[in-house]
Amino acid sequence: MDIPDWLVWLALALVVLQTLGLVPVIRRLRGPDSTVRSTARLDLLDTVGSLLVFGGLLLSLVLAESWIWVGLTGFALVSAAYAAKGVRLLRVRRRRPTA
Repeated sequence: MDIPDWLVWLALALVVLQTLGLVPVIRRLRGPDSTVRSTARLDLLDTVGSLLVFGGLLLSLVLAESWIWVGLTGFALVSAAYAAKGVRLLRVRRRRPTA
């Protein structure tokens, strides 16, 4: 099966954008506030998972071998990050008193 070249360039652009997205997350990890650092850890998990998803897609497109396991690992990391963010959001909503 012949993969169009534009799809490979699109996957490469997504990997570059996710890599650039690591810079603000790493800066927040170095901050003095513990709540900002814990949120940044979840964002880091989300970004690394997305990098693995896009990297697995890129490797599967460029190479003849199957690299789907890298993408599935990234999908599991992204799912865990969103689950943790959802639990944190529910906890915050329950703490707020309603008027």
